[in-house]
Amino acid sequence: MRFLKYFIVFAIVFTSCKAKKSMIDANVIAEEMSAKKVARKHVAANFDKKTVDAKLKANINNGKINQSISVSLKMEKDAVIWLKGTKFITLFKAKITPTSVRYYSSLERKYFEGDFTMLKKLLGTDINFNQLQNLFLGQSLTNVKDQKQNISIIDNSYVLSPEIQASLFDIFFSVNPSHFKLDKQSIINTVKNQRLDVFYPSYNVVDDAIFPSEINIKAKQPGKFTDIDFTVRSVEFNKDIDTSFSIPKGYKQIKL
Repeated sequence: MRFLKYFIVFAIVFTSCKAKKSMIDANVIAEEMSAKKVARKHVAANFDKKTVDAKLKANINNGKINQSISVSLKMEKDAVIWLKGTKFITLFKAKITPTSVRYYSSLERKYFEGDFTMLKKLLGTDINFNQLQNLFLGQSLTNVKDQKQNISIIDNSYVLSPEIQASLFDIFFSVNPSHFKLDKQSIINTVKNQRLDVFYPSYNVVDDAIFPSEINIKAKQPGKFTDIDFTVRSVEFNKDIDTSFSIPKGYKQIKL
């Protein structure tokens, strides 16, 4: 089942950047601003292209696996996230839609077809397609305009957190004062001693859109950890993409 862990990687994976580098002012200082205004600016910074076609490098370490693989990511916004992991050969493919998750491992000759229950089991938290897509795009897991937010400035980021946190999780969003995409987002379950931190160390400007050029994911739970570092090698937007997907014959179905 170890290659299911690759699916986590690329289910929490991302997209970006063969780019004109910057036009981003890295020296902007976070000055006092209302939570409502920061939330509005963050939502306004959302991705507005129709498709993404990206090549990524992923470094994975969970204490047992410590290696690099290549990932192809294709995304049709609000419709499909398609992933393929390779290291000399195809390791896995996955296709995620708003209603389904499909995945297979070429090495294990196993496949999964079902809903987001699989991701909930693997990640330790409920997640839907829109939330997963937002993670890929450097946007907040939840709509920060839907709830009143607390705000503070920490390490030159605007940190938003709901005035009323969810019953099981605390959520925090660190918003960059230059472009108002995320610097970091965290989901913390203190009862189960679980946390997921997603860092966005840098962004580039690609076709007039701002996208992460790096994503670092750190997932922890008792006795386990997974660190995933992504570097985006190239990306194109608004091109025709092929997201066809079929399970090879002879593969055994994974039952959860």
